[in-house]
Order: sequence, then structure tokens, then C-alpha cells
Amino acid sequence: MTEHETAAARSRGNLLTLEAGEYRAEISTLGATVESLTVGGRDLLVRNPETGPMLFYRGAVIAPWPNRIGDGRYTWDGQELQTPITEVERGNALHGLISFQPFAPVTLAEDEVVLRSELYPTTGYPFHLLLTVHHALDPEAGLTTSVTARNIGAADAPFGTCPHPYLVAGPEALDTWTLQVTAGQVLEVTADRLLPTGTADVTPGSEFDFSAGRVIGAQEIDHAFTGLARDAQGLWRVTVTAPGGTGVELTAGEECPWLQLHTADRPEPEHHRLGLAVEPMTCPPDAFRSGIDVVRLAPGGEHEASWSIRGW
Repeated sequence: MTEHETAAARSRGNLLTLEAGEYRAEISTLGATVESLTVGGRDLLVRNPETGPMLFYRGAVIAPWPNRIGDGRYTWDGQELQTPITEVERGNALHGLISFQPFAPVTLAEDEVVLRSELYPTTGYPFHLLLTVHHALDPEAGLTTSVTARNIGAADAPFGTCPHPYLVAGPEALDTWTLQVTAGQVLEVTADRLLPTGTADVTPGSEFDFSAGRVIGAQEIDHAFTGLARDAQGLWRVTVTAPGGTGVELTAGEECPWLQLHTADRPEPEHHRLGLAVEPMTCPPDAFRSGIDVVRLAPGGEHEASWSIRGW
């Protein structure tokens, strides 16, 4: 592991470099963000600009809730709570509270780093958590990340987490990439605010059926899925391949029963459809209001979730 300072490091924390075989990763101490991941020198993730803040949560670790909370308002154990509105254009609280919070390295090695941060109570989230993020590189498996939350407060706390990588299959345009994932249901959402209205089955041949692998084309995706097909080890996977034969795969386990996919459609041409956001989530969008799959962390309790990214 090496630590270096660049313009990005000064604006987004110190960068910690991990290496294993042909893999190389840069991890920021700000938010425990994955700033880059390469195999054989090829980018597997969309990078942030070299200067300025992280954009569109590229490479972020998200907690204590994934995705969004409608109106930023929810009820927990009879208490009405209001979090800051961070997705102003849609009136939602987006992607938790830790993405711009400093983390301190507690373990440093050539191929792994463990970072830790304390999330203090606020009026919108009056709970006290200790968050530990472990990034580890393996020459075969690529990058595995685990997020552990421990409740160090006096009351039960709601919790959820996910990563926010934008996968890059290859140098060709996203429209040419082939996406493969098998899901049983898709979460339907409102067009204006992307808030859930219910689930629908993913039927064979429908627009969200990627079970056999299908070129993305011009299709716009910003949806959550569940009922994910798992292998003998209990893992589900998303694979994206480019016409030239390169690709990237994300896998996650039973602690993440939800998956958000987003084709990164943006009005700015320089940011439009640069990568596919693949987010394994412990609970769905707006879970703090619906209660679906929200983790209840008792005082002293812990919750861990993990996922892996590999490329070729």
C-alpha cells in the first residue's frame, strides 16, 4: 500500500494505493471512496475529475441508507424525523450521510486497507454508528469491499448500505455493451421523483429481462431489482461485456437482496452514459419510509455487507 498526494487527494482526502497481481486500486480517506480500479491498466470504473468534489457518487460507499428517502422525512419507533434534502430537484434525501465524511486508516497493507469513521447523531438521524470499510485486492477475485456498522448509541437504529460504482466494460460506448443479470422483480417508480410505487414481475422478453445477456442499446435504466438468481455459494452477479471482449462483473451475497442499475443518463454530454451504475443494496429505495428490509441495529449490534468487482 502506498499513500500519495495529488490535486485529487487534496480535494477528496488522501489516496491510498492497493496492488495485487494485475489489479490496482486507489482508495480515498474521504468517504472510503474507490477512486479508481484497474486491471492490466484498464479502468473498470468511471473516475472522478482530478480536482473538485466527487461527482454523482462515483465509487462512493453509501450509508446509513441507500438510494433516496422521499421528502427526507421518515418515522422510526414513533419519532418523526427530517433529514436534509440533498436531491433538490426531486425533493429527496439521497445516498445517506457518509460519502464526504473523513475516514481514518486502521490497517494498511499492500493489498488491503481498513478505514473507520464515527457517524454522530444529528436531528435527521439521531443515532450513533461506528462504520468500518475494508477494501481488499486479490489477483483473481479483484476488489472486495465490506462495510460493517456497529451501533454505539443507546437506541435501536435503522440502517442500510450499498456501494455506488459505475462499471466500465471497455472503451466502446455503453450502448454497445451486453448486460447480463437475472432478476425476478423490478421496482416501479414515479417518473418525476423515482419513488417506488410497487414491484412488477420481470417476464421473459420484457424490457428488463437481461437473463440471457442483451445489448443495452439506447435503453435508459434507473431501477431497482430483486428476486436475484444466486449460485451455489449464494451469490448473485451482474456482468457487463464490451464488443472487444473486455468486461467487468460485480457479485454480492444474501445480505444485499436488492440491486439498483442506472445507465448514467445525464444532460451534460461529457458525463452522459459513461458507465453503468451497479449498486447492491441491503434495502430498496425509500426503505426508511416503507420499512422494507431496513436493518434494525440494536445497541451494540453489528451488520456487515460485502461485494466484489473483477474485470478482464
